[in-house]
Amino acid sequence: MKSFAFVFPGQGSQSVGMLDAWGEHPAVAKVLQEASDSLNLDLSKLIREGSKEDLALTTNTQPVMLVAGVASYRAWMSETGIAPALVAGHSLGEYSAMVASGVLSLAQAVPLVRLRAQAMQEAVPVGQGAMAAILGLEATQVVAGCEQASASFEPHSGEVVEAVNFNDLSQTVIAGSKAAVDKACEVLKALGAKRALLLPVSAPFHSSLMRPAAERLMQRLLELELQTPTVPLINNIDVAVQTDPQAIREALYRQAFGPVRWVECMQAVKARGILNVVECGPGKVLAGLVKRIDPEMTGFPMFDPATLQEVKKQLM
Repeated sequence: MKSFAFVFPGQGSQSVGMLDAWGEHPAVAKVLQEASDSLNLDLSKLIREGSKEDLALTTNTQPVMLVAGVASYRAWMSETGIAPALVAGHSLGEYSAMVASGVLSLAQAVPLVRLRAQAMQEAVPVGQGAMAAILGLEATQVVAGCEQASASFEPHSGEVVEAVNFNDLSQTVIAGSKAAVDKACEVLKALGAKRALLLPVSAPFHSSLMRPAAERLMQRLLELELQTPTVPLINNIDVAVQTDPQAIREALYRQAFGPVRWVECMQAVKARGILNVVECGPGKVLAGLVKRIDPEMTGFPMFDPATLQEVKKQLM
């Protein structure tokens, strides 16, 4: 058996019917029932029949993506019993990784991410914040361009833009106030960015504007009993493996208004001698990033019975 890590996607990979291919798989059905009970909401129906617009609402997206990631993970575990050597999650996906590693139960995590989503949406009213993907520019240049754009506004104007998702070596996402993000896109294109694409999101996730949301999140985290992870988990904010529950709470708090250091997370996976990375949940985004971050590593998507069998074939 080859050594492997599991990674979990965040917002943006959701789609209507994204769990349909699992059919009546008992592990997936159990996850859906448990999660629905924890929210007193039929998540199975929302995923199967909800409109694309319903699924795109942050307060729905975060719970359904958490559930989808955990469903794929538990389907794998029910069929193989072989745990990954390491887990990580991109942004919201870190909560799926927390469930997989045993830090949070699914019943704890689902209401927690819904609260996180509500707090994030309320921290910055719709239309006042923005995010954009910057393509074809090194991360250091993106950081410098954001600083230049922020400095172009009057002090205490409240206009801010920051690099928040370091996805691969030439793709960085920025976030902040709408005017500052627009300005940064202009600056970064002048610096040589191939593209600056505004993203269809409802809040400037992972920017410092999310600090009020993080305070609400921490209040809830302090009410929950977190467990020591049974599988090592590399977090987004420090690119570190924490075992102390309070340190894990603190990292989740800071992750809400701090950057997702995904390139470094994958480099940390490789540093542990792991070259095979399985994206556990809908889509193929993270699997695709793996190769772009390090050509010596391989990413595999796993989101239905067919891809699960392919991963088994490649790793076992």
